[in-house]
Amino acid sequence: MIEITVNGKRRTIAAGATLGDLLRALDLDARWVVAELNGEPLEKGRMTSVVLASGDSLELVRAVAGG
Repeated sequence: MIEITVNGKRRTIAAGATLGDLLRALDLDARWVVAELNGEPLEKGRMTSVVLASGDSLELVRAVAGG
């Protein structure tokens, strides 16, 4: 298990987990999420395959449509 920070809150996940694994655990659809890993924006094409490491800091924002 490793510790990461997601939107300012500590979270424990399995070692070797990808961002895609985390998004599924949070019930978030990667198509509608913008992610920043350790202060750097992630390209949509890389989001689900990035392996998370102990100490990583993520900011996740879910796009919401409205009028």
